[in-house]
Amino acid sequence: MIGFQLTDEQTRLREKARKFALEEVLPVSSHYDQNGEFPREVIEKAHKLGLMNLGIPTEYGGPGKSSLDSVLVVEEMAAACAGMTTSIYVNDLGAAPIVIGGSKAQKEKWLPFLTKELRLASFATSEPGMGSDVAGIKTTCERDGDHYILNGNKFWITNGNFADLYVIFARLKGTKRHEGLCAFIVPRDTEGLSTGKPLKKLGHRASDTAAIILRNARVPAENLLGGEGIGFMLAMMTFVYTRPAIGAMATGLARSAMEYAINYAKQREAFEHTISSFQAIQEMIADMYARIEAMRLLTWRAAWLVDQQADQHTSNVASSCAKLVGAEDAMRIVTDALQIYGGKGYLEQYPIQKLFRDAKLYQIYEGTSQIQRYVISRFLFKQYQPLMQGF
Repeated sequence: MIGFQLTDEQTRLREKARKFALEEVLPVSSHYDQNGEFPREVIEKAHKLGLMNLGIPTEYGGPGKSSLDSVLVVEEMAAACAGMTTSIYVNDLGAAPIVIGGSKAQKEKWLPFLTKELRLASFATSEPGMGSDVAGIKTTCERDGDHYILNGNKFWITNGNFADLYVIFARLKGTKRHEGLCAFIVPRDTEGLSTGKPLKKLGHRASDTAAIILRNARVPAENLLGGEGIGFMLAMMTFVYTRPAIGAMATGLARSAMEYAINYAKQREAFEHTISSFQAIQEMIADMYARIEAMRLLTWRAAWLVDQQADQHTSNVASSCAKLVGAEDAMRIVTDALQIYGGKGYLEQYPIQKLFRDAKLYQIYEGTSQIQRYVISRFLFKQYQPLMQGF
């Protein structure tokens, strides 16, 4: 029997995240959005409250939360600020390859490194000429005794300028596409590693995004995750693990857009009536709510499948569905919410314009919406078993 009742512990966790979002994130969200400062003080508070590193097991000092727990937390935080939530949650993205593919020795060394005190981890696949096409990575690695030498450039790296630890994906020289990809744990103080200036972005301005430059960076061979040629599989497994959270972030943002629209519609008068009495507005709000409910259920199911350790194909498609629907519907919902605001929604003094700018990124990062459609359609044409026969 399927059930949707959260446990008492999950309810308390969600309330804790909601309280943090309303009291610590929301009051300063506009400030960090406008000036682009890195919100370290807020991130430190999240760390102290156990709202970071959610997927790191308790044996390594983490909260040991499930994927479903994580989506509960990030929905609440993203409702207050998408950018700060991205910078907080990216530690889970950065740690995931170690949790999934790390050896016992690697886990014992590097996971407590992230949990004992506030340290930031970044995940680095994307490059100036490569985003969703992970197999197209150009950064190279070459064995040199007890080290690997890394050369190349990474781009669009969340928390890149502030990370203490990177998981960097590179290709063995002489290999093509999937076959030679490797993943490395790379400390910030690695000789030959540097970062570029913070990238100025349309939205998610409270989240640092930077380039990583690798010039003969020497990485100990013991920092290779899972062996040579395992990188592509490890990246894909990581995305299965983290994409439900992106759907949850989109859900939180969309929920706030709906709530702002409802509040504004109750106050705004036109033609001697509040616009909340107009059928067109009522239908827009009703559609928002229905879509948000669907978004949340998809993210919960995808997270539940991850927790149940369902086969990778099932989890992969569910995660892609959660991210695709979340990203697309969040953009639609916030667009309709801004439309309800009319001209005022176009002004910087109203929060809806920030949500509009922030929402767009969900259609782009961790695999574009087009990539999610490709994943889903590939499943449908190659693996899905139709019930209707004789066509």
